[in-house]
Amino acid sequence: MTDKPASSPEWAEFARQLGINLRRARAAIDLTQEETAAIAGISLYAYQQYERGRTMSGQGSATNPRLATILAISQSLRTNLQDLLPEPPDLTVR
Repeated sequence: MTDKPASSPEWAEFARQLGINLRRARAAIDLTQEETAAIAGISLYAYQQYERGRTMSGQGSATNPRLATILAISQSLRTNLQDLLPEPPDLTVR
């Protein structure tokens, strides 16, 4: 495990699964990425990166959105936060 939990392979997989869940939830209510971002109050680019599971820095590392952002997205998708979040990885340093 690395000393930065958000740069670990476990976090990358979590972010990838989150992106899959976001796409599924959005498709289920027939919203575009643009509509979802607007309702959540975030930029389209940021939302696209969350669906891709990557950071906005463009370096290909896993995304790490703020909790408030994920909550706003879940509300815009009319779903529970728990339904969007995959099984959490163990990010503790040992």
